[in-house]
Amino acid sequence: MTDTSATASTARHVSILGATGSVGRQTIDLIARDPERYPVEALTANGNIDQLAEDAIRLRARFAVTADPARYLELKQRLSGTGIAVGAGPDALIEAAERPAGWVMAAIVGSAGLAPTLAAVRRGALVALANKECLVCAGDLFTAEVQRHGARLLPADSEHNAIAQILEPDRIDAVERVVLTASGGPFRSMPLDEMRRVTPEQAVAHPNWSMGAKISVDSATMMNKGLELIEAHHLFPVGIDRLDILVHPQSIVHGLVYYADGSVLAHLGAPDMRTPIAWTLAWPDRRHAPSDRLDLARIGTLSFEAPDDRRFPCLALARDALKCGDGAATILNAANEVAVAAFLSRRIGFLDIAGIVADTLDGEARRAPTSIDEVIALDQAARRRATDLVAAR
Repeated sequence: MTDTSATASTARHVSILGATGSVGRQTIDLIARDPERYPVEALTANGNIDQLAEDAIRLRARFAVTADPARYLELKQRLSGTGIAVGAGPDALIEAAERPAGWVMAAIVGSAGLAPTLAAVRRGALVALANKECLVCAGDLFTAEVQRHGARLLPADSEHNAIAQILEPDRIDAVERVVLTASGGPFRSMPLDEMRRVTPEQAVAHPNWSMGAKISVDSATMMNKGLELIEAHHLFPVGIDRLDILVHPQSIVHGLVYYADGSVLAHLGAPDMRTPIAWTLAWPDRRHAPSDRLDLARIGTLSFEAPDDRRFPCLALARDALKCGDGAATILNAANEVAVAAFLSRRIGFLDIAGIVADTLDGEARRAPTSIDEVIALDQAARRRATDLVAAR
């Protein structure tokens, strides 16, 4: 098992899987402020070779990987003479995860992040989990691997991170409800007829958070919150019926835990991903983060409302998939990735995203996966089905 302990006076070797995405960039921002404490073992990226090479040189990484085998020579040339080892393709991503870093940021978007994150888990690393698909697509299998290999998951998403900080693990029986908050995205109050004409540019313009295009669209459909609900089920063993969603447009309260004695513990903070990332980086200690400090007097009012399943059917689809089990969450996630990509490329409309997901769930044979290979096979089958549905529309 990798030694994951750290104090203010010791270095913690780190690797970032998905270094050029939104979460990866914010992780690098924190590490670059204290590079002696966080030596970098490996950085990976998809196709942003220029940024990957720049960060690898600046942070003196030992290994840099592009997920695209066709970009290998380009990356190798950019890092020529630096002494930084270079890799490309799926096997190299796994090699990066297997390198001896005590802390690994798992921030590869989509199901492509499953195998590398598992590789880090299987060597007992401390994994800051920002990849939703590990738990959405393979939750039971993934958490079993965490237990088997003595790894530890620290949720890096703001909502799950909030719950991790306020949930008392030895008092689960006293928990009445665990509530994740949602901003409601940019279309929370838009009439449904207008939502039919939403453009990709509108959908990626999140009012509170700086995120990548895919996650921003998921926030706009509230599928993001549905996926987080499934994640929460695997992270916090309180039972499906004690998990809930609350729309909170200001994104100041990130999570709440209701206890049997009437107490409600809430986690508050400015909407800045560097706050939860910093918590995972320093765990079990805390470190300074450059996030804005919360000024409740200036904010003045915090508002809350129940989510509207009619306006956001993706949330209901996700909850149903969680209750069904039998691989439904894997199908849900795969179909959503295909549908969101089709929307971003203007092949379907915004409201078609939920329709593609629902039709894929209805048409795809289900069976609870018993291995990671079966998860991948079900994922691929659902993608083919969703792709056909997109073409038909």
